[in-house]
Amino acid sequence: MQNKVLIIEDSRTAINIVVKLVEQADLVPVVSQSLTEANHLFMQSPPEDYLCAIVDYNLPDAPNGQAIDFCLDSILPTIVVTARMDKGTRDDVLRREVVDYIPKENTQTYDYLARLLKRLEKNKQIGIVVAGQSRTAAVRMTSLLRRHNFITYEANSAERTYQLVRENPEIRLVITGTDFDDVKSTTIISNLRMDYAKERLAIISVNTQEAQLSSARFIKSGANDFLLTPYCHEEFLCRITQNIELIENVEALTAMANSDFLTGLFNRRYFLNKLSGLAVQRGKRYALAVIDLDNFKQVNDTFGHENGDVVLVHTALLLRQHFADAVIARFGGEEFCVFMADTDAQTAVDRMESFRVKVSQQPVTISQTSINISISAGLLTAPASSLVNSISRADKLLYQAKNAGRNRIVSDIAFSRALERASQKTP
Repeated sequence: MQNKVLIIEDSRTAINIVVKLVEQADLVPVVSQSLTEANHLFMQSPPEDYLCAIVDYNLPDAPNGQAIDFCLDSILPTIVVTARMDKGTRDDVLRREVVDYIPKENTQTYDYLARLLKRLEKNKQIGIVVAGQSRTAAVRMTSLLRRHNFITYEANSAERTYQLVRENPEIRLVITGTDFDDVKSTTIISNLRMDYAKERLAIISVNTQEAQLSSARFIKSGANDFLLTPYCHEEFLCRITQNIELIENVEALTAMANSDFLTGLFNRRYFLNKLSGLAVQRGKRYALAVIDLDNFKQVNDTFGHENGDVVLVHTALLLRQHFADAVIARFGGEEFCVFMADTDAQTAVDRMESFRVKVSQQPVTISQTSINISISAGLLTAPASSLVNSISRADKLLYQAKNAGRNRIVSDIAFSRALERASQKTP
């Protein structure tokens, strides 16, 4: 696991700040105050343990960036921090393949460093397509992106670009140029946007200064952003990061809107919106269960609502484990709903009964007391005319389970069989 960060810095104030930022990112700081000490510390553990290095440009035994070269030679992604902000120092730093260059200018620069540390870990799961670029431009772009741990792909045709995005769900951004073999870049942007919203896939169009007046064409075709060449190292990476973070922020907001804040399961609104169309499709078979924790009010009254929440989270975890292939929601209070697609009646009954047993056999420890919990459920295996009607019918079956003594599953199969037996006994 790459959880260490090598810090090479001789200022005690700067060390304290950087160490705190590293720890806030859930990483382990390894601190040295000279290049000699850094070399010694780095040899104490495998290089694979390190996520990156944060290096001061000017050190007592490395006054002109020699510590940067040491880190790069050790295949460590390197972030340079320095109090020297002259053009000569900046140029000397950026001629090397560093991750970034951060001046010790104000508190905002350290805030940027904190976000950069978190990004280096996140970026390992994010793909970027470099499309329609000259060979020289593509090499430069992919080099910059890989320093930031992005997964990179290259394409020179429209079809290859579409294929990469279609087959690799981790791709979050496409950088388009003008060197495509088949169609105009505006056409590719437009086609991508038809299939992928801006909240799902960012597109940055890169073009020459001569195309500056045409930048609106690319934005109107669906691009999120526009970058003119020649561009500087820092502007390129800042635009990449801002577009990626915008997608992540939208995803986070969507997840909050669709999820129950306590358990992390889907909420009722999302459950109904997601499944209402699927539930009425002709020929679609599914089973639906409404589940309720037995005597939950007593748990709250005895142990308090905070510990009642512990029971709810415990139940949600068991639901996720047992119904990993199903859609699960917390409907409110102690009530949950499980939608099992393409599931025949007997399989649904068996799975629900197995879950009931699992819950009853796994007590919850709250306030140093182990308490047994149980669930009752209404299970519908013959879908109604709509999802809402199916939920209503399952809820009535749940009511029967409660009235019959709790800790049991009542399904429409069992109910139908009971009616059949009753009719056979009638003279």
